Amino acid sequence: MTESSLSEPLPRAARFGTWSFFALNGFAIGMWVVHIPVVERATGISHTTLGALLLVLGGAAFVGMQVSGPLADRFGHRRMVPAAGVLLGLSLVLPGLATNWWALGLSLVLVGFANGSLDVAMNAQAVVVERAYPRPIMAAFHAMWSIGGAFAAVIGAAVLGAGVPTAVTLGAAGALLVVASLVAGRMLLDGGPAEPEATETAPVTPGRTPSRVVWLLGAVAFALMLAEGVANDWAALHLQDVLGTSTSTAALAYGCFAVAMTVGRFATDRVAALAGPVAVVRYGSALAAVGLATASLSPWVPLALVGWAIFGLGLAGGVPQLFTAAGNLDTRASGALMARVVGLGYVGLLAGPALIGGLTRWMPLNVAFAVPFALCLAAVAAAPVLAPAKVPEPAEVS
Repeated sequence: MTESSLSEPLPRAARFGTWSFFALNGFAIGMWVVHIPVVERATGISHTTLGALLLVLGGAAFVGMQVSGPLADRFGHRRMVPAAGVLLGLSLVLPGLATNWWALGLSLVLVGFANGSLDVAMNAQAVVVERAYPRPIMAAFHAMWSIGGAFAAVIGAAVLGAGVPTAVTLGAAGALLVVASLVAGRMLLDGGPAEPEATETAPVTPGRTPSRVVWLLGAVAFALMLAEGVANDWAALHLQDVLGTSTSTAALAYGCFAVAMTVGRFATDRVAALAGPVAVVRYGSALAAVGLATASLSPWVPLALVGWAIFGLGLAGGVPQLFTAAGNLDTRASGALMARVVGLGYVGLLAGPALIGGLTRWMPLNVAFAVPFALCLAAVAAAPVLAPAKVPEPAEVS
C-alpha cells in the first residue's frame, strides 16, 4: 500500500462529507429564503425591485457554475468544494446587513456566485464518490439538500418568532457553513486531474460526441428543472386561485410536492440500480406528467394534493441521473461538463415561474401548466440520451 493510498479518504468518509455539503448548501439557501420578507422590509425595496435582484442572484449563480466547473477539474474537488462552501458562508451574512437596494444587490451577487460555485463543485464530487461505489447513490445526495432546506425552514421560523436580528441569524448560519466546510472538505476525494484514464470508462460512438450529448442532457435538465420551478412557486397559488382554498390549505400543495420529492430521491438510487437511468428518467417524467395533469384538472382539493405529490415523486430521480451522466462523459473534464448541464437546469428553474407568470395574463393558471406538462413528455422521449454509449465493434477483415 502506497503512502498516497494511506492518505486518501475512504469512499464512505467521502460519501458522508459530500452528504454534508449538500445538506449545508440546502440549509444556507433555506435560511436566506425564509428571511427574504424581513430583508425586503429592512431595505425598503418594492416587490418589483426584489424580483429584479433575485434575477441578479440567479445570474451570478450561473456565472459561478461556469467558473467552478473548470476550476474543480484543474485544482481538484478537495480544494474547490470547501473553498466554495467557505465563500458561501462568508457571503451569507451580507444580505442581513444591507440597508438599501444596491447594498443588497452586491451581497446577492456574492451569495449567488458562491452558491453556483458550490452547486457544481459538490455535484462533481458526488459523481466521483458514486464512481467508487458499486451502485447508484447520487439521488440521496440531492435528498440531503432538501433535508437541509427543511431544517432551515424550521430553525428560521423559530428565530424569526423569537425576534432574533437577521444579521445575527445569517451570520451564525454562515459561520456554521465555514467551519463545517473546512471539516467536511478533508473527507472528500480528489477527482480532478488524477484520473488519466477518464474517457476510457465512458466511450462514445461517432455521431454521439460528448459535446452533443452534454447539450442534450442539459436540455432535459432544463425541461425537468423548469417543471420543478413551477411547482416551487405556483403550486400553492394554484390551490388558492383556481380551487379557492385558504392560504393555509394552499400551502399543503407545495408541502406534498416537496415531501414526495425528498422521499422519492431517497428511493431513486435503488430503482436506478435495478432499472437503469433511462427508465428512471423515462417513467419518472411520465409519472410527473400524470401528476401535473391530475393537479391541474382536478376540481377537488384532496385529488389536487395527490396530483402535486405524484408530480414531486415523478421528478425526484431524473435530475440526479442527468448529473451523473454528464459527470461520467469525460472524467478529466467532469466539472466543466457538469457546469453546462447544471447551468442549463438552473436556467430552467429560474425561467419556469416567470414563464408561467407571463402566460397567466392570457390564460388560467392551470391551463398554463400545459407548458411543464409538455416538457415532461419531451423528457420521456429524450430519456435514451442517458443510455451508455457502446464502442463500435471492429469490422471483420475478410
